[in-house]
Amino acid sequence: MAGTRTRRVAGSEQSRTARAAALAEELHHECTLLLELYRKKETFAEELTVGGERLVTVPPLSSQLSPNDRLWRLYSALQQCRNLLERAIGLEEGVGNGGDRAQYESQRKTVRDRLGHLLASTRLLLEDRAGTAAFTPDPKNTETASPVNGSPFALKLWIYRIFSELEHWTLTTSRTLKALHPDGATPKESRTRGRPRGRRTRR
Repeated sequence: MAGTRTRRVAGSEQSRTARAAALAEELHHECTLLLELYRKKETFAEELTVGGERLVTVPPLSSQLSPNDRLWRLYSALQQCRNLLERAIGLEEGVGNGGDRAQYESQRKTVRDRLGHLLASTRLLLEDRAGTAAFTPDPKNTETASPVNGSPFALKLWIYRIFSELEHWTLTTSRTLKALHPDGATPKESRTRGRPRGRRTRR
């Protein structure tokens, strides 16, 4: 009975990991679309690149780390992404902006909501591994001040950097969660790989 229960718990954790990986992959797609919509809204050139240090600061992810340590670093990075996104939304609403923003704001809301879901899923995975783990307070990104008193262009560029961070970290989360799941497969891929191909006739 104990062995059966252990296998059931392990299977449940693997299933949650696969679902979280699929959610991260979808969120990365949504972040890529948000970044593109923002670039067009602000008429930034397609070749625009953002330099400087990353806005999200966590120790480097490494395959040498334990799965639990990798999850903790992802969770911290996603928390920082959410804090930055909330800050960007507040600043945009404060300064206002003309033009038709319906599609952009709808996409931004989608990213905001799904990021919250991904954070909750990642937290569940940590609880699976660490039990009643003590979660640290949300990091506030205090080391990276927003250009509140800077030029309008500086503020727009800072928001663009935030959306670039979201795109980067959701991709990193998707890849890391897939690596933590057996075969690196999402639920859809697992079903495809596990589908029986019929019996082979021995000669």
